[in-house]
Amino acid sequence: MPEKTIESVSHEDRVFEPPPEFAKGAVIASRDQYESLYRHSIDDPEGFWREQAQAFHWFEPPKRILTWEPPFAKWFEGGTTNLAYNCLDRHLDGPLRNKAALIWEGEPGDQRVLTYYQLWREVCRFSNALAGLGIEPGDRVGIYMGMVPEAVIAMLACARIGAVHSVVFGGFASDAVRDRMNDASAKAVITQDGTWRRGSVVPLKEQVDRAVAECPSVEHVIVLRRTHNDITMTDGRDHDWHELVKDQKPVHQAPALDSEHPLFILYTSGSTGKPKGVLHTTAGYMVGTALTSKYVFDLRASDTYWCTADVGWITGHSYIVYGPLANGASAVIYEGAPNAPDPGRFWSIVERHGVTVFYTAPTAVRAFVKWGDEWVNKHDVSSLRLLGTVGEPINPEAWMWYRSVVGQDRCPIVDTYWQTETGSIILTPLPAALPTKPGSCSMPFFGISAKVLREDGSEAEPNEGGLLVVDKPWPSMLRTVWGDDERYKQQYFSRFEGKYFTGDSARRDTDGFFWVMGRIDDVVNVSGHRLGTAEIESSLVSHADVAEAAVVGIPDPLTGQALVAFVTLKGGVQHSAGLADTLKGHVGDDIGKFARPKSIRFADALPKTRSGKIMRRLLRDVAAGKEAHGDMTTLEDMSVLSALSGEDE
Repeated sequence: MPEKTIESVSHEDRVFEPPPEFAKGAVIASRDQYESLYRHSIDDPEGFWREQAQAFHWFEPPKRILTWEPPFAKWFEGGTTNLAYNCLDRHLDGPLRNKAALIWEGEPGDQRVLTYYQLWREVCRFSNALAGLGIEPGDRVGIYMGMVPEAVIAMLACARIGAVHSVVFGGFASDAVRDRMNDASAKAVITQDGTWRRGSVVPLKEQVDRAVAECPSVEHVIVLRRTHNDITMTDGRDHDWHELVKDQKPVHQAPALDSEHPLFILYTSGSTGKPKGVLHTTAGYMVGTALTSKYVFDLRASDTYWCTADVGWITGHSYIVYGPLANGASAVIYEGAPNAPDPGRFWSIVERHGVTVFYTAPTAVRAFVKWGDEWVNKHDVSSLRLLGTVGEPINPEAWMWYRSVVGQDRCPIVDTYWQTETGSIILTPLPAALPTKPGSCSMPFFGISAKVLREDGSEAEPNEGGLLVVDKPWPSMLRTVWGDDERYKQQYFSRFEGKYFTGDSARRDTDGFFWVMGRIDDVVNVSGHRLGTAEIESSLVSHADVAEAAVVGIPDPLTGQALVAFVTLKGGVQHSAGLADTLKGHVGDDIGKFARPKSIRFADALPKTRSGKIMRRLLRDVAAGKEAHGDMTTLEDMSVLSALSGEDE
């Protein structure tokens, strides 16, 4: 085995073919159709993307499809378009005009539906309001809101007038808002008095006031009244949303924007502790997100589509707002927590609104497993026809539970792989065209040339773990790190010249399916075995008592590194030293003694980012007996971290 190869220890061999009835009327209906389109997209990428771009409205059609001067790409040069126009205006002359665009439900139970025509009018009003405040194309606008329709309206209005939006997740504290607004030199911030979360008000305006006090570039703060908690309004700076828009005309002429006009900056945590401002531009992002939404989710006119993410994350940008609306879909938005007022809330929403396509995170699926089947079974979820996952690799047992309990053994699952930086999905099954394997993100999407490489840059053999790269540009890829081209080059293109390095380890099996093994930082070296922790975690979760697991490595004088597993148990299961020994033995039997954890720590919860990803960096500190350090602005619940400091079982 080549030196420094990452060993794959997964033995998953279950395969599920697409249900024949699902293929009837599917957008991509067969493996042959996928293979033909994929080959075209790789052999003639400019021809393929020129054809795909014709589905959109252009004020001026592109003159050149791609200019690639590694690592910088320009797509659809010479073309002018407007993403908000493509999400709204172009739908108004046909049957979509009075179709539901957004179906919103607040945590307290209030509901609103906005048709495409109504949403267009609201976006036009808010576009005029922003322009009236002096917001011009290229100006940066921060959005710090909960999951309310106005958050979508604000994003679309910025895109419409050419302002560059930077959405900050509403769970972040004031320091995170301040740092992001200062890095972007934001001219305005759009927020609300508060948002509902598990029956309590999260005071957003209060956080903005603290942040903006140290943001000299911010001239305006626009405040939506949602929860009616007490807030302070600063004369001359603060504007009430409703007062601002009430006299605005519900018509606005969308300007023609250059294909490479900056669309949004989305900050993601960096290893240095300084968040990276990932920059996406207009046309390439539009084409990538719309196409993946159409094909991956097999969107049909009758679908009611629900992505459970927050607009503060890239999933919310691409697969709540821009991708679905560009396709004329009806998208559900929910304000609150999945267990408010009880763990059946998501399934009651599915039942109430007849959701057909459901897209959520593996961490949510594992929470559903922990809460128990009965919460799903209390509701009629028979409207569902397609399930999806996003955010991190899903362990096979959670995948199987999702398929059998939620999907009732009839719904295909699209396990999607992508990142803030990729803009849209890059590895995925197409539900009627490709078989699925529990835990595999399947095959490359159109135009994606993905490879698994060894550290020396040579291509790994089948089932040999390595580094996941994309070696050709694609339309929705990030263009740079805001204000820092050098960081962009170093972060993403320095490992392998001219190739985008995802930062993840992966393998590709003999059928060509990709299996992501986790962040390269999560690779551990135990007695000469370089292991991706995701596969060991999947082994733990395959035990009947385990709901979720995270595995990290700590220094060990004998083996180089030793494995420490943090485990949460299913409801009603009690932890004990005996269970810890059983789980160690389970991993040893499943994978091999070399993968057996040195210790098991039981926890009620694991430290996660606000988007649901386990923060293994912090777990490594805890496991090694150190004080957790580094950037913790994305940590959802600090109390979870302090509760992990107890002794091993």
